[in-house]
Amino acid sequence: MQGLFKRASVSLFALMLVLPAAAHAQTAKTVPESQMQMQLSFAPLVKQTSGAVVNVYAEKIVQRQSPFAGDPFFEQFFGQQMPNRSEKQSSLGSGVIVEANGTVVTNNHVVEGADDIKIALSDGREFPCKVVLRDDRVDLAVLKIDTKESFPTLPIGNSDAVEVGDLVLAVGNPFGVGQTVTSGIVSALARNQVVRNEFGFFIQTDASINPGNSGGALMNMKGELIGINTAIFSRGGGSNGIGFAIPANLVKVFLTSADAGVKSFERPYVGASFDAVTSEVAEALGLHKARGALVVKVSEGGPAAKAGLKAGEIVTAVDGISVEHPDALLYRLTTAGLGNSVKLTVIENGREEQLPLVLARAPETSPRDQRTIGGHTPFTGAVVENLSPRVADELRMPPESAGVVVSEVKDDSPAARLGFEPKDIIVSINGTDVKSTSELSEIADSDPGLWRVEIERNGQRIRQFFR
Repeated sequence: MQGLFKRASVSLFALMLVLPAAAHAQTAKTVPESQMQMQLSFAPLVKQTSGAVVNVYAEKIVQRQSPFAGDPFFEQFFGQQMPNRSEKQSSLGSGVIVEANGTVVTNNHVVEGADDIKIALSDGREFPCKVVLRDDRVDLAVLKIDTKESFPTLPIGNSDAVEVGDLVLAVGNPFGVGQTVTSGIVSALARNQVVRNEFGFFIQTDASINPGNSGGALMNMKGELIGINTAIFSRGGGSNGIGFAIPANLVKVFLTSADAGVKSFERPYVGASFDAVTSEVAEALGLHKARGALVVKVSEGGPAAKAGLKAGEIVTAVDGISVEHPDALLYRLTTAGLGNSVKLTVIENGREEQLPLVLARAPETSPRDQRTIGGHTPFTGAVVENLSPRVADELRMPPESAGVVVSEVKDDSPAARLGFEPKDIIVSINGTDVKSTSELSEIADSDPGLWRVEIERNGQRIRQFFR
């Protein structure tokens, strides 16, 4: 009996050794199993990677109007143009070196409007840099350090491999106190409606993120960049344990565009609009969960129409990866890359099918024919263009927008003083529909004297009269 007990003990001990190894082979992730493992440190990983995380200092000069402007006494000495004073505004953020030549990725809001940008390394050295590419919709910017020196880099990982519960480190410069490392876990994925931009797809973490961390690194235990820290959920301005990072796979696509030398970041043109699937819609369609992207409208002749997508259908996956909401769909299509093709999993009347969708650039279906209106008209100083999906995308307007749009308004011009704004669509003048920039120019040259103008602004029709 004693020998049997010994053999059973040995077998049990062997099984205890084999099971963790087998689990490790299957998932490559384990929980701490001993006091020794609980005493492990992140220090070696921090030493290996912290040199690639930098501080970003951005400065811009703003003009403040003189407090004496409009005062008759002071205008006797200085004239109507009162001297304004210049004021320097500074902002602080973080960034990640991703290429040895000094290419840095950070948030757009860290450098937006900056006249001068400097990069400070963890060893205290500072370098000037320039903006290579930035986009407010994805809140990303690529900077290039102005030197021929080689720098340490942080490799970019696969953010699609990230799972809820994974250990992560956040590295940045919160509150300007200096480089700081915090640890935590991934607490959620595919978060949307977090910040005011068009890409609602974020990694959520409880690693402490504070002001100044923006643009810094969220990295995994392999020392790979899995996200760019961008926002916090806080009512008091400090960390409440909910921070958000832009996934690394979107950073890869953005970096590829910057390396290609493009002037603006382009997303694939789908030619369709989508809405969230509510619980009511899910119940009506017999779905078990309220997830996916409901097709609201399909533009004639667009990629979605050619793929066979129809209004009322629900897109539930892209290349087999589940789509939780319309923002997730946009993210999956963008990270797939322009020029490629994906397979959409679509449900209609309980039937599932696969549709191939080609990811193309937004087309310029009609020449933009950009013109600056002159003469003595209400439009003088306005730059107008013919709308197309390409122009609409550049102006951040709905892709189905049509007509003649104001793309720019010159400062101190009649158009500016009369209240015209970029993105205004000029619908009609004196009852005549305006369908092209050439028609607008002809009407402007005729100088009718009385101008009855109808414009569309943010989906609302506005009628105005000018003499």
